Amino acid sequence: MTTATAVAAAPAGRRAPKRVLPGFGLSLGYTLFYLSIIVLIPLSALIFKTFTLTWEQFWAAISAPRVMASYRLTFGASFLAALVNLVFGLLIAWVLVRYKFPGKKIVDALVDLPFALPTAVAGISLTALLAGNGWVGSILEPLGIQLAFKPAGIVIALIFIGLPFVVRTVQPVLEDAEKELEEAATCLGATRLQTFTKVILPSITPALLTGFAMAFARAVGEYGSVIFIAGNMPMVSEITPLIIIGKLEQYDYAGATAVAVVMLVISFILLLIINALQAWQRRHAGAPA
Repeated sequence: MTTATAVAAAPAGRRAPKRVLPGFGLSLGYTLFYLSIIVLIPLSALIFKTFTLTWEQFWAAISAPRVMASYRLTFGASFLAALVNLVFGLLIAWVLVRYKFPGKKIVDALVDLPFALPTAVAGISLTALLAGNGWVGSILEPLGIQLAFKPAGIVIALIFIGLPFVVRTVQPVLEDAEKELEEAATCLGATRLQTFTKVILPSITPALLTGFAMAFARAVGEYGSVIFIAGNMPMVSEITPLIIIGKLEQYDYAGATAVAVVMLVISFILLLIINALQAWQRRHAGAPA
């Protein structure tokens, strides 16, 4: 019996099963409306405000030496922090998934602490800890290692607020991983390193890239936890969000939106690159051997 014959033979009064959510058209309409209110309209206002500047004024606002130094610090520190979280976030997720130990639930809950803790509290706590009179700073500064009020302190703050993104992205993927594949690789003579690089790593790479992208995006826009520990010295430890706040306090709204648009464009391009890498990794993983 063909599909057309089966449909014709079905009872005339039989209806298609009802879906929990409304139809595609209505759901799509609500989705676009909600995204427009929350995302598109604010971003459009940001771009339209920048159009009040001429090209020369726009270029002068975004290419000033002080602003360029803040770009290098913000994106460089964010990338380095996300890279550190990529490694240690994977390690923490691995321990939480593969091992049982006393206090495991407490450690699991501590991972989410940066989500619940106000960023200003995190910044003050890290400053009190890493400053010259703090527990850690009082030990390191006599050795010539200064963390607070330096770019290194900014990286530490960004690592703190970005770690949960990697852990919580990789953890469910590790939980769903098929351990039989690892056992088969071991039975075939693969070493632990070969099992990890050839079996485990390819399956979790998309999750790792997603966690990296989320941690990076979170770090780029971070302000509260960084402002206290950075020292805010121009050309040394001044982040781009602080530049934007300073322009707003000076009522230079167009200049502030110009710098914000540059951050938006760069972040969007980097996220597109990471998403493209994820798509490539999924196609590569699903391709026949």
